[in-house]
Amino acid sequence: MKISILDDYHDTIRTLACFSKLAGHEVEIWNDHVQDVEPLAGRLKDTEALVLIRERTQIRAPLLERLDRLKLISQRSVYPHIDIDACTRRGVVVSSGQHADTPSYAAAELTWGLVLAAMRQIPQQMHALKSGKWQIGVGSSLRGKTLGIFGYGRIGAVVAGYGKAFGMNVLVWAREASLARAHADGYVAARSKEAFFEQCDVISLHMRLVDATRGIVTASDLARMKPTALIVNTSRAPLIAPEALVRALNAGRPGMAAVDVYEAEPVLDLRNPLLMLDNVVCTPHIGYVTRDEYEIHFTDIFDQIVAYASGTPVNVVNPEVLRT
Repeated sequence: MKISILDDYHDTIRTLACFSKLAGHEVEIWNDHVQDVEPLAGRLKDTEALVLIRERTQIRAPLLERLDRLKLISQRSVYPHIDIDACTRRGVVVSSGQHADTPSYAAAELTWGLVLAAMRQIPQQMHALKSGKWQIGVGSSLRGKTLGIFGYGRIGAVVAGYGKAFGMNVLVWAREASLARAHADGYVAARSKEAFFEQCDVISLHMRLVDATRGIVTASDLARMKPTALIVNTSRAPLIAPEALVRALNAGRPGMAAVDVYEAEPVLDLRNPLLMLDNVVCTPHIGYVTRDEYEIHFTDIFDQIVAYASGTPVNVVNPEVLRT
């Protein structure tokens, strides 16, 4: 098959052990990011199997209608960036394993790294030191403070464990089923969403972006946070109401933020409001970007291609396409 892989920014995929699974196929890898339909359609005009790296590129009907040879899209995890209905109409199989029992430890580790970086002002202190300044402020410890986990799923549960290991009191707010799992794991549920935002010293968001969670963190929620508190978002930017985070930070509640996700990516405009605030630690959506995570990630993706090529597609999210 003719396989195209998009958005491999660092030309890493061909160096992975699992890349050997594609032996015998014709593989083309693109290292830059292109979203415009015309150049994308030109690149992918002969593609039969398309590999996506998470949600870096939107695959919508105007593009799909130009890709007459496309048979398969193979990726991992959720797929809000793919027009599944358009794929079905075009006869394109979408395979996407949901790794139900495998949390992204890489994302959980980055979350904790951001917590430490923000609370101890590590990036700011480093920048000051390189500018010839010595100790520009006083950070905050974590032990004895309250860590709020908003959304107790696979990653949220891991981050809660990190908080416990650091001597923090863990408080959870989530759906009833998730709260039940948190309780079974020995954690306390907040008595209300309002109390959750008022009591926590650090709040970390861990939920999928669906219609029900879009804008679930409101301006009022943020205004309830302590002026010394930190909010961390390594999940999805639209979980927070549009523009609410920047306004809240400028108003002083919460006092800090650490983010790895943005409304529009990649972020290349240095005038982005979050990049201009001194009380924000920003990273470029690297939660899952580790070599170890890539091996897990692309093993699944390439196995899906091998399965399709052998006539037994797996993890198909639009099975009706197989009946046409």
